[in-house]
Amino acid sequence: MIPIKTCQEIDKMQRGGRILAKIMTELAAMVSVGITTKDLDEEAGDLIRSFGATSAFKGYCGYPADACVSVNEEVVHGIPGRRRLREGDIVSVDIGIKQDGFFLDMAQTFPVGRIDTVRRRLIETAQGALEEAIKVFRPGNRLVDISRAVQVYVETRGFSVVRDFVGHGIGRALHEEPQIPNYVTKEESPLLETGMVFAIEPMINAGSWEVKVLGDGWTAVTKDKQPSAHFEHTVALTDKGPVILTQEG
Repeated sequence: MIPIKTCQEIDKMQRGGRILAKIMTELAAMVSVGITTKDLDEEAGDLIRSFGATSAFKGYCGYPADACVSVNEEVVHGIPGRRRLREGDIVSVDIGIKQDGFFLDMAQTFPVGRIDTVRRRLIETAQGALEEAIKVFRPGNRLVDISRAVQVYVETRGFSVVRDFVGHGIGRALHEEPQIPNYVTKEESPLLETGMVFAIEPMINAGSWEVKVLGDGWTAVTKDKQPSAHFEHTVALTDKGPVILTQEG
C-alpha cells in the first residue's frame, strides 16, 4: 500500500523541506577546489542540528555520515572522507532530515570549477529528467509514467539510467512504498493519487548504466568509471498538482 498524506501532514513536510533546501543552498556555496568531501559532511551535520532537525542518514543501516557525497564515477552513497575536490570534478550531495516526525530527502550534482562538456551535459540532463518526471506526477497517471519520462529524456540525450537504485515513497519513514524506477519495467504500475509523496531521483551515467558497490559496502560506482549525476526532490501530489517540498519558500 502507498501511504496517503493529509493536507496537514504535507504542510509539515513542506516546512521540513524548506529547511533541507536551505541546507543544500549552503552546501552548494561551499563546493570549490580544495575542500574535502568530509568538509561538506561536517557542514551538513552542523546545519542540520542548527535547524533543530535530525539527520536521516547517519546511523541508517550503519551509514556513518550525515551526507552522501559522491564524486565523478561515484553514483550514490559516497562516504565522505579525505578526498579533495579538484578542478573539473562533479560532486553529488545527497542529504536527508527528519523534522516534526517526517523525513525529507534531496540531492543535487554540482560542478567544481570549470568542467568539460560531457559532464555539463550530464548534469543538465539529470536535472531536466527530474523536472520531466515531476510534470507527469499527476492524478490519473501511473507510476510507470514517471519512470518513462526519466528514461526517454535521458536516453534520447545519449546517457544511461541506473537500474540498481531507485526513488521511493517518503513520509514517516525514510523509505516507503512504492519503489520508483527511473526506467520502464513490466511490473504492475499503480495509479497516482492526491496525497502521495515521493522522493523522485534520477541517477544517470555518461556511459553504461552498470554499477558496482565498493568494499566499504556503501559507495556505488560506475563499472566503466564514467561520471554519474544525481538529482532528487521530495514531491507531494496535491489537488493543485505536484508540489516540490524541498525548495525554499
